Parts: sequence; C-alpha cells; structure tokens
Amino acid sequence: MRKQVLILAGGLGLRLRPLTEKCPKPMVLVHGEPFLHWQILDLKEQGYTDIVLLVSYLGEQVQKHFGDGSRFGVRIDYSFETEPLGTGGAIALAIKTLGDELDDDFIVMNGDSFLRAPLDDVAGFFEEGVFDAVVTTFDNGLKSGLPATPVPNNLKVKNQIVIEYEKAAGLERGFDRVDSGIYFVKKELFFGNLKGDLKTPFQLEDVLRRLIAEKRCGAFAVNSRFYDIGTVERLAEFESFVQSELAAGRWTGSEPEGVP
Repeated sequence: MRKQVLILAGGLGLRLRPLTEKCPKPMVLVHGEPFLHWQILDLKEQGYTDIVLLVSYLGEQVQKHFGDGSRFGVRIDYSFETEPLGTGGAIALAIKTLGDELDDDFIVMNGDSFLRAPLDDVAGFFEEGVFDAVVTTFDNGLKSGLPATPVPNNLKVKNQIVIEYEKAAGLERGFDRVDSGIYFVKKELFFGNLKGDLKTPFQLEDVLRRLIAEKRCGAFAVNSRFYDIGTVERLAEFESFVQSELAAGRWTGSEPEGVP
C-alpha cells in the first residue's frame, strides 16, 4: 500500500532571496541541511522510499546532492522542467517522462512545506476507492488548540468530502480547513493534459477543482501543524522545529551515510 512520492521541488523562492539567488528553494539550508533532507528523512522513517523529485530552477544542484538516493536509503528519480508549467504541468511532464516507472496512483508533496502525516492511514483511506484524490487538511480554526499557521484557510469539508476550494478564503466564509500540502492522486487524472504539447501551464488545484465539483475529492484531517518555508520568518520556525525534534531523539540513526 506504500506509494511513490512525487515532490514538487522546482520553486523559485522569490521571497527568500538572497538565500535563493544561487540555490533552489528546496535546497535552502535548515539546521545545516537542505530542506528536502528533512522531508526525505521523514518519508524514509515511515517506509516511503520510492521518490521522484520534480525539479526546475537550478535543479542540477538537487540532483548533485541527492543523487539516486542510495546514500539516504531511498530510491530517487528526477523529472526536469525546463520552462514553467505549473504544479499540474510538472506532474504531467513527470508522467510523460517516466512513463511506466510511475505507478497508477501516487503521493504528491510540496517541496517547500513539511507535514508529519500518517501516510499509511491516508493511503488506507484513499485505497477504499471512494475518491480519485485525497487532500490532507489541517484545522486552522480558532478552537483547534493547535498553533495557527501563517496561511489562509481555503477548504470547505463535509463528511470527509471537499466541497469547495478557494485560495485566500477565510473563516468568515466558512473555509475552516487548510490544504496542508500532501495529495494522493490517480495518474489517470492527468491523461487529458498529455494529449497536447504540455506548453500551457496548469495547476494541481485545477485538477482538484474538477473532482470537487463531482464530489470525488476526499479530505483526510491531520492533527499536526504543518510548516512552510515561504518566508525567512517561516524558515526560522521550521528550523526551530527541526532542532526540537533532534533534541528529542527524532531521526536518530536515520541520517544518510557520510552525514554527521
């Protein structure tokens, strides 16, 4: 039931400049290691070791550092985006580039956000076959008891079905959930986009909205806050989180060969 993981790692990181002037956003250092390092360690800890990195801006730096993944105890493939295609276009390009090397369904993660989600549980929910896609969600309501995230709420959910999705929508409009950046999707959802030349950018949200209209997009609530590195302040928050996890003994023994 453990699936391939596609990580969208082509971000420019404009708000992180000058940190990202000479390195891609997912390679920005957190406690001395690239952000992707911590994502990969968490995936490995959960037993998800088949990873595809969808890279673009300065993507050769990502490939040089992580290689085929063997040093990390995982397997890594790459899909290189040479022009901006959007998140959906990057996934479609990976499907076209890797073909049968990609499974019929897989996980998609953002390469600039971290969420410790119970992936086996989400996979089990997805495997029930009710939905063609499942989005992990975080309750960012005032009564959630969890630290507020620095992004707007943008989902309405009813009976584990996503019924509405809109960027920058708030609680006052009933958007009580945040899209927390992990998606379980079927490969076939992108087949229609493969019929063209893939030069028209589109977003993963465009695919999700079609499913939402047909009530085929499920929601899985995750009771852990997620972190993103969209700004210097949020990067500092995630670094504090990593430091606290290491101090508590998390990831001990999971470091790749050659890394102290």
